[in-house]
Amino acid sequence: MSDQNTPDIIYTKVDEAPELASASLLPIIQKFAAAAGVSVGTRDISLAGRIIATFPEYLTGDQRQSDDLAELGELVKTPQANVIKLPNISASVPQLVAAVRELQGQGYALPDYPEEPVTDEEKAVRAKYDGIKGSAVNPVLREGNSDRRAAAAVKKYAQSNPHRMGDWSSDSKTRVSAMQSGDFFSNEDSATLDKAATARIVLETADGETVLKDGVSYPAGTVVDATYMSAAALDAFLADEIEKTKTEGTLFSLHMKATMMKVSDPIIFGHAVKAWLQPVFDKHGQKMKDLGVNPNSGMGDLLERVKGEPEIMADIEACRAQRPPMYMVDSDRGITNLHVPSDVIIDASMPALIRAGGKGWGPDGKEHDANCVIPDNSYAPVYDEAIEFFKENGKLNPATAGTVQNLGLMAQKAEEYGSHPTTFEIPADGVVRMILDDGTVLHEHKVQAGDIWRSASARKAPIEDWVNLAIERQKATGYRAIFWLDADRAHDARLIEYVKPILEAKGVADKFEIMSPRDATRASLETITKGENTIAITGNVLRDYLTDLFPILELATSAKMLSIVKLMNGGGLFETGAGGSAPKHVQQLIEENHLRWDSLGEFCALGESFKFLADARDNAKARILGEAVEAATQGVLDNDRSPSRKVGEPDNRDSHYWFARYWAEALAAQTDDADLAAHFAPIAKALAEGEADIVAELAAVQGAPADLGGYYHADAARTAAVMRPSKTLNAIIG
Repeated sequence: MSDQNTPDIIYTKVDEAPELASASLLPIIQKFAAAAGVSVGTRDISLAGRIIATFPEYLTGDQRQSDDLAELGELVKTPQANVIKLPNISASVPQLVAAVRELQGQGYALPDYPEEPVTDEEKAVRAKYDGIKGSAVNPVLREGNSDRRAAAAVKKYAQSNPHRMGDWSSDSKTRVSAMQSGDFFSNEDSATLDKAATARIVLETADGETVLKDGVSYPAGTVVDATYMSAAALDAFLADEIEKTKTEGTLFSLHMKATMMKVSDPIIFGHAVKAWLQPVFDKHGQKMKDLGVNPNSGMGDLLERVKGEPEIMADIEACRAQRPPMYMVDSDRGITNLHVPSDVIIDASMPALIRAGGKGWGPDGKEHDANCVIPDNSYAPVYDEAIEFFKENGKLNPATAGTVQNLGLMAQKAEEYGSHPTTFEIPADGVVRMILDDGTVLHEHKVQAGDIWRSASARKAPIEDWVNLAIERQKATGYRAIFWLDADRAHDARLIEYVKPILEAKGVADKFEIMSPRDATRASLETITKGENTIAITGNVLRDYLTDLFPILELATSAKMLSIVKLMNGGGLFETGAGGSAPKHVQQLIEENHLRWDSLGEFCALGESFKFLADARDNAKARILGEAVEAATQGVLDNDRSPSRKVGEPDNRDSHYWFARYWAEALAAQTDDADLAAHFAPIAKALAEGEADIVAELAAVQGAPADLGGYYHADAARTAAVMRPSKTLNAIIG
């Protein structure tokens, strides 16, 4: 066992529902792990924790905390890494601002987030905050490529207990709309560097040259892309789709990833807010600017800032009356699709709409067909093809459907999700050039003020690792294996130049297919409809999108996925599923003291983490713990011990009791290690004998509001009291 400074297993401290669940589950894990000499420690990668770690100079000694994300970023580059990563907040600006305000209210003298920094100090503060928002965590920790799939027990349970699927009609008006020109997809250029290089990105205008970014270094073999979205083309597209939606009689719904794509997508979101309220901005633009309105922050923030202006409010209502009905996040509370950029996340919102038969909730509280607006056409065809497939074939049958596994290229900030430092909103008409240190102009684009220019890259070593991982997985399963790469897209064509020679050199080219995302979507849906299985081998964004789309269709959720990141230097990172629904879960807990978060993803990751540790440290006891975790997970599923959605019924805390009981029983029953069996026999007995009291104590607290002492930075003692209300269970676990 290592000391507590470097635990054998690191369990990440995160946010919202997953972190609440940890308050109940982690003590159980630590109790059981200790019996095998395994230490389980925590590192704080929560949004609040990252904010606190970033501004120590503003805080007292007691308030300061270490930069755990930076520490983990170094650890994942070593063979010793064994990290269980729960879903954390990828903060939008409104979330970041709300977290700062909460911390300030708790006595943390943090600086405000400067919306429009002017002084050097404000610019420095803004730069630090910008390093926290969006996908600040994942690119740091993902020093390996992704192997993500439904655990066998989870898939078996879903087939035996199929979830409800909405009916599709062949005459459904639901459709996907995307830009056909002027977007990132159509403007993309890509090049593969034949030697290591350092680049600078410059904007040349009538007033001279501005350096947008300097010192961007790439190793030899890196695929470097550059592209831009035309603001004028985007505005024309949005205006056109608003009118088409009204004519078609459907809901207008915008689907973005303003959390991960923290520079580009909030800007695109802001264009949509402005397009929706264009007459209001035309008439009151300066007044609204004076009030601090920033369309990128969403309609919710806008309405809050103008609520004291009767004329503006009246014009907003008049404009709304002329618009088509909007897709709603919460019809009861009037929260629209355009209220908050982080409220509608494409990889969760589109699968939910597809699962519901192409229906979204309208302002009248009823379901309607929708125009699914996905401005950039890079991945919109995936959702478009899925919708067309179900219109033609009807809904998927989860009882008989096969599965789509995923191998995703994401190591070392691969592709668009690593583009934040090199994404810019262009301030003036001109030409953007990406110039290498030898003077070569790698990429060049003529741009206009307001355009969004970005560069992304994928390094040679992660690409090769990704292809080899695909070869291993296909050999292990024998499944149909498809590289989702479009030969007509600049970036994908460069990847294909890597993929084909490796497959041919390994003699397995006949085992793989290469298809555009649209064609691969159709092929994969046809495959699983027949009850067969396939592996989707994709880039980073599609990894994210598909590991929500297919699990939500197959399992009703993406939170139950087994997600293994084989770190390139030998360590292991075990991810626990998606957290997109976490805010609603927290809201229900605060109002009714019922947490419906399902920790099945944590169970799956835990078993894999123990088994990885067993192999890495030659720890037989850890392997037995991991195998017993799998038995316990199967027990939770087979006996229907997962959380209910309704208050008064078993919730997350109940599922943890049953998980602990099944885990202890499996360890007591195994015959490979007599000491472990003897240790856990009395624990299993106590958990079984205490069932009535434990279940009653857990049920007794439900129904009344729960006080956590904070949302982003909850009080640890209050959270523990809420999440561990059973005295009987606590006495057994400790």
